[in-house]
Amino acid sequence: MTIGILKETQKGETRVAISPNIAKQLVENNFKVLIEKDAGEKSSFKNSDYRAVGAATEERGVVFKESDVLLRVNPFTETDLKLVNSGQVLISQMFHKSDPEMMEALAEANVSSFSLDAMPRISRAQDMDVLSSQSNLAGYKAVIRGAYEMKKILPLMMTAAGTITPARVLVYGVGVAGLQAIATAKRLGAVVEATDIRPETKEQTESLGAKFIEVKDDEEEAGSVYAKVASEDYARRQKEAVDESLFKADLVITTAMVPGRKSPVLITEEQVKKMKNGSVIIDLAAAQGGNCELSKMHKEVVANGVKIIGTTIAPESVSTNASELFAKNMFNFIMHLTDDNEFNWDLEDEITDETLIVHKGLIRQNGKTQPV
Repeated sequence: MTIGILKETQKGETRVAISPNIAKQLVENNFKVLIEKDAGEKSSFKNSDYRAVGAATEERGVVFKESDVLLRVNPFTETDLKLVNSGQVLISQMFHKSDPEMMEALAEANVSSFSLDAMPRISRAQDMDVLSSQSNLAGYKAVIRGAYEMKKILPLMMTAAGTITPARVLVYGVGVAGLQAIATAKRLGAVVEATDIRPETKEQTESLGAKFIEVKDDEEEAGSVYAKVASEDYARRQKEAVDESLFKADLVITTAMVPGRKSPVLITEEQVKKMKNGSVIIDLAAAQGGNCELSKMHKEVVANGVKIIGTTIAPESVSTNASELFAKNMFNFIMHLTDDNEFNWDLEDEITDETLIVHKGLIRQNGKTQPV
């Protein structure tokens, strides 16, 4: 089986789906590996690094033509689908729940496609979960970026000239990114508070030394690592409970996203007006509309002295580490899907069932195939 790794074309993307170390492991498992030339350049991986481990570097057209499986980080584009061959297997983050047209295009191309962002959150799939590995980096970098943008330092500092009080950090959403943001801000010496619609995250927050701002939800649903859509009553009560901390915060990091839907608005324009002059909001949910009403993706907005940065941040800004983690997830997924270099197509397996969104030209939803 020949596995092809494509160079990312999305603006601002610096990652690559397979690192040289993982390319070596694929070769050792008897896969033939083709890397599009310069695919790893922005992640600090040279073409020679791939060739040194037994992979071949080729032009884009050759990778498309000769590969049985095509890998990339981001969704395949319309241009990509014009180059694929019938029967090929495509693996990437597809974000298919919010892009039904893309699913139809994949089906029309008569390919099979796995969506990495559909990975079930079960223990067996943890080492294949790209959302978790990339979100971990996002939480870390959000704090580092916020500290850079702030006009004050994070830790307590005692000097002969006087004492500098620690900065206050507020984190919305205690998932993977939120937990890493809490841990990083605490390590840097900030006073940290966090809030989440899921009450079970209280213990995790407090275990990292942060204060959890709790709002009772009469309709709470435990067990999900994602945010959910809150009722109007809950949203109102959460706003009231968090306002005091929000208006005192020097740095606010928002991470709340609902798969396949617009991100919930957690900070309104009216709230921004009451925040401290010079405070910073890092909105990690900006790609899906943003948790702050004023957020704009890949832009810095200054409103009433508050700097609002809308981003997906980390993965692209620490591309070497992000690519290494993504590649390890991808390798584990490929090994799970194959036996003796052939796909086993075990549709009874939960991981295969939930990630396989198009199978041999047919769209799959809820474990069933549908004609285009």
